[in-house]
Amino acid sequence: MIRHTVAFRLRHPSGSTAERSFLVDAESLAAIPGVEHFEQLRQVSAKNGFSFGFSMEFADQAAYDAYNEHPVHVAFVRDRWAAEVEDFLELDYVPLED
Repeated sequence: MIRHTVAFRLRHPSGSTAERSFLVDAESLAAIPGVEHFEQLRQVSAKNGFSFGFSMEFADQAAYDAYNEHPVHVAFVRDRWAAEVEDFLELDYVPLED
């Protein structure tokens, strides 16, 4: 299992229509085959400058790779993410082996 997470800050003012539009459109990522447990999260810690987070899981590396190459993901990154995200931190996790 791979847990893919990204913390980010948008260029849009908090509570704006543009912010809401971005988050609504990002929900399309959840429908990509292989995406499991998709969540949109609001970041509340004062320890960093990010505002939101996405989290999702994939059964294996092949599912994660297919997501990265899927036309919906590629288009979202090209058309929305690159233009509207001010800063981000991507973290991908796998469970520790015993």
